[in-house]
Amino acid sequence: MEIIERLEGHYEAQEVPFGVVYRWCPDCLVVECVCGKMLTLTCVMATCRECGADHAAVVREELVGQCSEDEALHPWRYAGGREGLGLHY
Repeated sequence: MEIIERLEGHYEAQEVPFGVVYRWCPDCLVVECVCGKMLTLTCVMATCRECGADHAAVVREELVGQCSEDEALHPWRYAGGREGLGLHY
């Protein structure tokens, strides 16, 4: 397997009627699998659909500290510079 590119997590804006929705895109790796297929792998999806090769170990190594299940499900909790925002109790 060859790593082509590493993409950092980010929000993508999507226009919808009456506003904008922000969709979270987690950190991922663009790789070329041993079978020749180009893949985009994340902490949640690290298996090649074509040949079934499991690349989880490489993903964990490359995305060190990014593979927290809680962070994958709740990225806004880990966003920096958000102190003082939100509703007070």
